[in-house]
Amino acid sequence: MRPLERHRDAGAYALGVLDAADTFRFDDHLMDCPTCRALLEELGPAARQLAAYDRLTPPHVEPLAVPGPGLIDRLLTESGRLHRARRRRWLCAVAASVVLAVAAPATAVLRADGPGPEQITARDGRTGVSATLTARGRDWGTDIGLRVRDPHGGARVCELIAVAADGSEQTVTTWKVPVGESAGGSSGDLSTRGGAALAREDIARYEVRTTDGQHLLTLRRP
Repeated sequence: MRPLERHRDAGAYALGVLDAADTFRFDDHLMDCPTCRALLEELGPAARQLAAYDRLTPPHVEPLAVPGPGLIDRLLTESGRLHRARRRRWLCAVAASVVLAVAAPATAVLRADGPGPEQITARDGRTGVSATLTARGRDWGTDIGLRVRDPHGGARVCELIAVAADGSEQTVTTWKVPVGESAGGSSGDLSTRGGAALAREDIARYEVRTTDGQHLLTLRRP
């Protein structure tokens, strides 16, 4: 393959006018040349139209002449123009994306907070468990913080469950109180945090349970 003409040969290759040896060499060249592969893709429609015209030519009409260098040059020039136009459109799209990316964080922060936080406090006289729950709506669901006091915590593992209006449930967070300590401990309430993939307005209530199914407390939304 002649180094200075390898890109020019893309037009002849697309039109099928290379001899067998040059075709073989150009096949090898295509493996390592994305530029020529792109040129062939752009030249394909024109080459197919020329081939279709040749097939439609009646037998008594002089066959279509083999394209000369002038036609190939025009095809390559047109391909280059199309390639530059497509690249300009691509650069405009990239610029627009950059503008959106720069603006997005401020928008995301405004949307993330949503309405003001919702706070629910409840105590169960039977179990002695009390808690204060804070829920904030997020784009992804509900961000939930919980402060809980369990005077009989022991070593049991507890969990906070978000119960939707349709009865479906999602586990928000779990925790374990060490043996010999209540959830309040000596320094105050135990605090934990989690989230649910439910919109805040779709949650009907929250329940504190042990992981073996014992119900300890219900926090109902107003």
